Amino acid sequence: MKKYCVCLLSSLLCAGAALAQGKPSVTIFGDSYSTYEGYLTPDTMETWYFDRQDDPRRTDVQSVRQTWWWQVINRMGWKLEVNNSWSGATICNTGYNDADYTHRSFMTRHKSLGSPDVILLLGATNDSWCGAPIGEYKYEGWKRADLYTFRPALSWLLQHMQDRYPTASIVYILNNDLKEEINTSVSDICQHYDVPVIKLNGIDKTSGHPNVKGMQQIADQVVDGLKKLKLGK
Repeated sequence: MKKYCVCLLSSLLCAGAALAQGKPSVTIFGDSYSTYEGYLTPDTMETWYFDRQDDPRRTDVQSVRQTWWWQVINRMGWKLEVNNSWSGATICNTGYNDADYTHRSFMTRHKSLGSPDVILLLGATNDSWCGAPIGEYKYEGWKRADLYTFRPALSWLLQHMQDRYPTASIVYILNNDLKEEINTSVSDICQHYDVPVIKLNGIDKTSGHPNVKGMQQIADQVVDGLKKLKLGK
């Protein structure tokens, strides 16, 4: 009887492990909109959202469960692979006040996304806000100077992500209220690389960042977009 119980327990544990392994893994690749204290890899990246948020002028988000990405993962029945998000990060290497943002740019961080089935990329907000040079469309032969401008940097990023994560489904999430040249550039470049774009609309924000209502709106729009793409449930 004891041997039977041990075998049954072992079988149940193996079955549970198999079910867990069957869940698609998702990596969140973003900027401040996707940060949350204690949920970033690596944990040295700057964050906008914290557990003990006490300034309503900054945000009313006070739980990781209120973030857009936690809601998406929960509703899609996925598991989190990595959240590689850094507050203030730009796609290209140019940041605020013309500073060199190479250390936090999406290009630099693209190698650290784990082994995901799905990558949700929410970026370009800071490129728009900081006034990064837009540059010209360029799909090969990038030089160092090109990567300090938005269009060549985004092309470089998507190509290198597809090379490094060939089995992952990459989905670009485009924030609302960005410069039109950023919007059209994202659409054109993502179309070139056959990367689907989920365009956000009417997101409620505090200090330029999604609040609790805004996080819910992002989650709803992303889940709707993912289902249209036939990803997940």
